[in-house]
Amino acid sequence: MHRVIISGIGAEIPEAVITNEELVESFNSWVDTENARRQGTGEPMLQKSDSDFIVHASGVKSRHVIEREGILDPTRMTPRIPARPDDALSLEAEFGIASARKALDHAGVEPSQIDLIICSASHHQRPYPAIAIEMQEALGTTGAGFDMGLGCSSAAAALHMAVNLVRSGAHKRILVTTPEIITGHLNFRDRQTHFIFGDASVSMVVEGLAQGDKRPGRFEVLDTRLWTQMSNNIRTNLGYHTRTAQDDPYMINLEGNLIKQVGNKVFKEVTVAGQKFIVEFLAEHGLTPQAIRRFWLHQANARMNAMILKLSFGHDVDHDRAPMVLERLGNTAGAGAIVALSENHADMKPGDFGLICAFGAGYSIGGALIRML
Repeated sequence: MHRVIISGIGAEIPEAVITNEELVESFNSWVDTENARRQGTGEPMLQKSDSDFIVHASGVKSRHVIEREGILDPTRMTPRIPARPDDALSLEAEFGIASARKALDHAGVEPSQIDLIICSASHHQRPYPAIAIEMQEALGTTGAGFDMGLGCSSAAAALHMAVNLVRSGAHKRILVTTPEIITGHLNFRDRQTHFIFGDASVSMVVEGLAQGDKRPGRFEVLDTRLWTQMSNNIRTNLGYHTRTAQDDPYMINLEGNLIKQVGNKVFKEVTVAGQKFIVEFLAEHGLTPQAIRRFWLHQANARMNAMILKLSFGHDVDHDRAPMVLERLGNTAGAGAIVALSENHADMKPGDFGLICAFGAGYSIGGALIRML
């Protein structure tokens, strides 16, 4: 069985930014128009959104997105992303390649040295051909590629698979990529979810530890773990069969099929499950939370992360111990924990332990115990 390392990490953040104030202005403008349209129907008035509520509920102050003008247009409220011909590189593959090239550069390896690509994300642009195969062709990697997903645990789940494939000798060097273009699947007219998400792409190079490898800043992956439990509290029903339930299958009604969640239940149940997962996973290796130099948790909710860590440590934990990127990026689903890792690892010393832990729809939790070489 081979020792396995994360030899390269890359993150790509879109340039376009939407602040809470801009998002609220767009949402409330739509609410005013909708309420005027509903007058006399007897339906309840829609609630307006509020910047202070957003910060209190989530910790998010802004988010980066692939395209902002369509989102902020009250008559549209979804990104404006032109269709591309079949022979052109897809947007998701392009986004994945942007972070993949950074990870390859960080690892100091050429695309031709990669023998498998796993494209794992909470929201894929299409079912087939696999985005990973499209990336394989564009990058010039060898072997194979496939897509997978496990909600916001997608990157952690792909890391779990990649580590064990390398450890067993089935593959030599794997590129794990998580291009999250969530705004294309988000209902910006839903007050409970319109403020949560942003777009980001991350990639990791996973390979065996070669004798005499002296590349600095690499992490050995000591162990990985997955946990799932069925829950409808974070759900999307948009899929192949959406149109089959419509009277006119060629006029798809998206209402109710986009992302929805029961926020208060998710907060309570995932907090408990996340803390239990962390403590038990570490205990299997004779470790306590206090032994971990840095935690890179899923960037979904600042209060949730703070509570998980407080329950694990018995006291509050600061940004140095568990860095957050949520405030400026929003929830970037499977990418969030890896963005936090990418931006917050250079100061770690050889022998320092770290824990990647992501949690989300499913419910699902994925973790990786790593150690700086």
